[in-house]
Amino acid sequence: MRILLVEDDHDISTRLKEGLGGFGFVVEQVEDGEQGLSFALQEQFDAIVLDLGLPGLPGIEVLRGWRRAGCASPVLILTARNSWTEKVEGLNAGADDYVTKPFQMDELAARLRALMRRAAGQATSELRHGNITLDPVSGTVHVSGRPIDLTAQEFRLLNLFLHRVGRVVTQAELLDHLYGLDEERNSNTIEVYVGRLRRKVGRDTIRTLRGLGYRFG
Repeated sequence: MRILLVEDDHDISTRLKEGLGGFGFVVEQVEDGEQGLSFALQEQFDAIVLDLGLPGLPGIEVLRGWRRAGCASPVLILTARNSWTEKVEGLNAGADDYVTKPFQMDELAARLRALMRRAAGQATSELRHGNITLDPVSGTVHVSGRPIDLTAQEFRLLNLFLHRVGRVVTQAELLDHLYGLDEERNSNTIEVYVGRLRRKVGRDTIRTLRGLGYRFG
């Protein structure tokens, strides 16, 4: 899933980008409030990680700007351990959750998955549709109770489709969720991944909509 990270500390942002990437997230990173405000309104993200102590435009003002502009992406704020006032102010401004520094990467990834589940109307950690079950924690997929092997990109693709059941997913959106902006992209690979995924989870599960994209379920 695609995450926006707004953090000015280079060491923390590098650790977050690498750590969350290991959990299957595609992370785009910006270093100041002005960039964060505009980027989240121009691009689509499944969740946002926001540091409140940003140079230029403070994080709390960035958050308020997103919400005023109608940005509905779940926001998880990073706060200092004992700064309860930051936590309250952030939640009141529209944040969905918070993590205190220093943090454990496992907890941050779990909280992000929980935010995205709630946004997608999913009550449990497992994503289900028909006979397909995906567990993002264990990284396993079952079809009719039988485990199937997926590559990392196929897993990301199925994860996205299960968050978008019944909706049109464009090829551009798939590229955004499979590759970072600084990675080489090839739209032809999307058709290859979709074809492989169809063979593993059922050919009728993913429908091609000519000129639009794909619809799962």
